[in-house]
Amino acid sequence: MVKIKMGHIIVTYKVFPEDIMDNFDELKKKIEKCLPESSSLEGYGEEPIAFGLKALLVQIKFPEDITGLVDIFENQIQRIDTVSQVQTLMVRRTSR
Repeated sequence: MVKIKMGHIIVTYKVFPEDIMDNFDELKKKIEKCLPESSSLEGYGEEPIAFGLKALLVQIKFPEDITGLVDIFENQIQRIDTVSQVQTLMVRRTSR
């Protein structure tokens, strides 16, 4: 019998803070606490917006066979007190 391995989806988010942040460490910790158990953090980045404001780019890997995880995660990071807005930049499928 051949076991079929399910793929994953990788979602890249742009997280806008409510105010100018010099350091995203605290926000990163809060985001990591929102991760569903079967998901993983793939990486972070920063993107300058304007006048010293930067957005945090977050890449998360979700299993494709469990429904609702993406919605749960998005709702939780939207509730973080220092987050103004969350934007989904890209969704792609991977077999790794």
